[in-house]
Amino acid sequence: MSIDPPFRSDIVGSFLRPESVKRARADVEEGRLDAAGLREIEDAAITDVTRRQQDAGLRAVTDGEFRRAWWHYDFYDGLDGVSVVDSDHGIQFAGVATKSQVLRVTDRIGFSATHPFLAHFQYLRENAPAGALPKMTIPSPTVLHFRLDSDAVTTGAYADHEDAFDDLAAAYRTAVRAFYDAGCRYLQFDDTAWAYLCSDTELEKAAARGIRIDGLAERYAELINASLEGKPDDMTITTHVCRGNFRSTWIASGGYEPVAEQLLGNTAYDGYFLEYDSERAGGFEPLRFLPRGDKTVVLGLITSKSGELEDVDAVKKRIDEATAFAPLEQLALSPQCGFASTEEGNVLTEEQQWAKVREVVAIAADVWS
Repeated sequence: MSIDPPFRSDIVGSFLRPESVKRARADVEEGRLDAAGLREIEDAAITDVTRRQQDAGLRAVTDGEFRRAWWHYDFYDGLDGVSVVDSDHGIQFAGVATKSQVLRVTDRIGFSATHPFLAHFQYLRENAPAGALPKMTIPSPTVLHFRLDSDAVTTGAYADHEDAFDDLAAAYRTAVRAFYDAGCRYLQFDDTAWAYLCSDTELEKAAARGIRIDGLAERYAELINASLEGKPDDMTITTHVCRGNFRSTWIASGGYEPVAEQLLGNTAYDGYFLEYDSERAGGFEPLRFLPRGDKTVVLGLITSKSGELEDVDAVKKRIDEATAFAPLEQLALSPQCGFASTEEGNVLTEEQQWAKVREVVAIAADVWS
């Protein structure tokens, strides 16, 4: 089993919100509970979910993203110059749409020491079980660019959306250092943009929003590397490539082939959580671009979109199939995504969620024993 993250059995990050947190958020909306009361309830739920992760056999633990409504918007809303605003549309998934909110860039982008996610990590670090490694998840800089509507930039600081790349990379370099100084040694950039680049449908939508799609994978690799420049050697930074995860639905289809060389071969990540739970992900052939060495691909073969457990032998067979393109020692296993990328959560029970996690741990223990 691996000593350093990503671990042979790992997780993407989010967990179903417990009833206590759901009720507390509803009480805040209705004016029956203040922010301090909500934080106290979230604290208790986070302490409990980290213990349950360790009890399930995980070595890395997250806060379940219990303090967030979205996997990404909450982080972006805390950046300097970026805000989340109400809109006439949300994000369209297969058959369902999210809440009607969008991003606006109103000033130069930056990251300050008052960003609330630093306090979120500090609580996780101070209250994680002994022996567990606290893992923090934040959205990637590429997602901020890809999600912008054509009219989203309202400041004269950027003539073009990509003019923000230098400031965006600088903000992420500052964020990486801030999390490191707070004690974070395992950080993950969650990213839907790379999956959308594999989808002709999503590329057409992006072009309609005014995004220059030609050569975008190359420019995104440059943005990622600029964001990771100066990363401390004893800090692991991974990415999770997601095809959309909202109430068990999805957005993008398409294998990794169009982006694999740039993503796996030309970005400075230490590991890649890749979704492989359905035919929409394509085959394992793109793994041939993984450089031989210390990088790890975490195979997301256990779906988080339903509660039915996978056939153990079938999962092991798929891991074996992946070794035709990447060495077993550079592979690991996880659920395909988080269980609640937004506060609404996927369509399964908490009991089913933990059964999925235990299955990941048990399969990994057999395969990499």
